[in-house]
Amino acid sequence: MMFPNKWRETIDPFTLNFKYFILKEILGYPHAGNDVFYVKGIYNGDEIYAFIKVDRQKGADVKNEIEVLNKIHIENIPQIIDYDPKMTYRVSIALKGERLSTILGDNLNLESLEYLEKYGRKLGEIHLIEGDFENVKDRRFFHIPSMTYFEENNLDINIYKYLNNNKPELINYCFCHGDFHYANILWENKNISGILDFELAGIGNKEFDIAWAIILRQGQKFLKTNVEIEKFMKGYNSVNHCNINYVKYYMILIYVWFYEFSNAEHKKVILSEIERLK
Repeated sequence: MMFPNKWRETIDPFTLNFKYFILKEILGYPHAGNDVFYVKGIYNGDEIYAFIKVDRQKGADVKNEIEVLNKIHIENIPQIIDYDPKMTYRVSIALKGERLSTILGDNLNLESLEYLEKYGRKLGEIHLIEGDFENVKDRRFFHIPSMTYFEENNLDINIYKYLNNNKPELINYCFCHGDFHYANILWENKNISGILDFELAGIGNKEFDIAWAIILRQGQKFLKTNVEIEKFMKGYNSVNHCNINYVKYYMILIYVWFYEFSNAEHKKVILSEIERLK
């Protein structure tokens, strides 16, 4: 997997006080909210490839990610090999694989259908994890935007009314990944080889977690059709269950929040998706 050159100012990872890891070379700077570095170094006497993640943005929670990863026991999650006492950074061995966005390209012939059932099944399995976890942190995406937000973004007021009049009657709580979208899932030989970024994980809203996984993001070339969504949900329902109407509601809610920072083309897509889901 290739990663970009430095695209913004970051901390200097060579200044971090590693206990077990010896940093030798920075190989790339993955796009992320925190400072993330793809590196080469020494661990237990062997040369390895690794990722260093350092708290940067407000709301970042490397500490939560470390604690969650130390509690869950599933395949294909990062193996943490070093972190500081305050848990503001962590080092993990690099997992192999590519993102679906790289594998599928333009997805002209719906090659995505070979992957989506496994994608949905994996989220269903994650939602079955049991243990003592903190509640997920509150996020603005969980709440209906204000009337002012709709006015400033020229959004139809009927969408605002729909969100207020159709709130799910209850929240189905379970362990949630919190950010289970395609950029955090790696694939190798058509199987999931890596599940990344557990910063937002914890006990949360099952249907919101599903919605976050399957909404159509700007530039995304898969999960654009009903048959793809159905394939994902078939995988999910093979090991778990959910309220699909609640999922649709949260998809609309997330789309409304995403509208603000989407380009003109994707705004049209969002409005079309909202009408389809209502």
